[in-house]
Amino acid sequence: MSFRNFIAKAGESGDLVRIDQPVDTSYELANVAHALEGKLVLFNEIKNYPGWRVCSGLCSDRKFFSMDLGVPLPELMHHLSVAVANPQLPPMLEKASCQEVIVEDVDLFQLPILLHLAQDAGHYIASNVAIIKDPDLGRNMCYHRLLRLDKNHFAVRIVERRGTHTALSKTEGDLPIAICIGVSQAVHLAASMSPPPGVDELSVAQALAPTPLVKCLTKDLEVPADAEIVLEGRITRRRVAEGPFMDLTETMDIIRDQPVIEIDLITHRRNPIFHALLPGGLEHKLLMGMPREPTIYAEVNKVARCTGAVITPGGASWLHAVVQIDKQGPDDGRIAIDAAFRGHSSLKHVWIVDGDIDIYDPHEVQWAMATRFQASEDLYTFQDQPGSSLDPSGVHVPGQKSLTAKMGLDCTIPWGANRSKFQKGKYGAVNLSDYVHS
Repeated sequence: MSFRNFIAKAGESGDLVRIDQPVDTSYELANVAHALEGKLVLFNEIKNYPGWRVCSGLCSDRKFFSMDLGVPLPELMHHLSVAVANPQLPPMLEKASCQEVIVEDVDLFQLPILLHLAQDAGHYIASNVAIIKDPDLGRNMCYHRLLRLDKNHFAVRIVERRGTHTALSKTEGDLPIAICIGVSQAVHLAASMSPPPGVDELSVAQALAPTPLVKCLTKDLEVPADAEIVLEGRITRRRVAEGPFMDLTETMDIIRDQPVIEIDLITHRRNPIFHALLPGGLEHKLLMGMPREPTIYAEVNKVARCTGAVITPGGASWLHAVVQIDKQGPDDGRIAIDAAFRGHSSLKHVWIVDGDIDIYDPHEVQWAMATRFQASEDLYTFQDQPGSSLDPSGVHVPGQKSLTAKMGLDCTIPWGANRSKFQKGKYGAVNLSDYVHS
């Protein structure tokens, strides 16, 4: 469902926190949203921005994806896998709510763009999905953080060797771009998934949930019809300093020489709601991490019987994973470690556990490590591996792939061992109301 329809649904279910006190976009709103981390928060009064509301936390809890997509929590990973494997072309509309208001006199200072931290380079948008077209591969959707420079320009962080960077390298002159703010969870997930080149992320979104599109007014691009705000513009050949900015690991990313986007037109819904995604927060982490779980699961399942995979928030939802297997042979733990690193190349540490361990409970994972793991036998380390540019402890050379050391821990019951000595004792169930009276 649309961004604002889910907000309404969350209000009906009691999952929405409403803030009616006026808040400032410089620091205050981000601080309040951070204090309410994990909750869906609607700010109804924004200082100096009459008529605007701001919402944070749309993607901060797995249950919100379950509610929106109508998929039980345990089935979310499978639902994502099926959507990537079976994309569906979205329908096109002639008119759409994202174009109810057309603003030709562009002024980015009229948008409630947040200043999150004192260390930041300025006011940033972190919640937007960007849509471009590759001359050879077609439509591509992804995330790019945007630093507001003036009335109609952003500095944009474009990661090297990925979709937008590749399309820009093939294009002479400016590359048209549509920047969408306030989109559905299906669109957010699809933009996060990094399917194979040539797979249309908006068709993946349609496979997750209905995602009708509409043509931009000034660009040959299609955007989600129910987006709250669309900025139509061009990635230019001009470059400026971008950063610092807090990234996924909650550490400050460096300053880089990055392209400038010029905005030509703004369209938005009536009574628009701006989506504020906190950098380094739970929304950022879940949108980065969740879409990697199906790829890890798929790779491990090629070599072992995989029954679950989760990217953990303690590892910044990017660098750590726990993988659950049904062990069929003595080497399954080791080969599952190798496969997990293939399934997510930025993964740094992975734990392999048995089916009786709840991979969503860090206490159970630590218990498995404490009782089933021996470092002399079950620890696997790998030096000078391709790593993540987000890891501040890695080796980073400009223009080269980041390098790191990786570690896998086989925390499964040793093959051939007496399994009974590795099982937890279980107390019997009681009805506490028979014993405790309020």
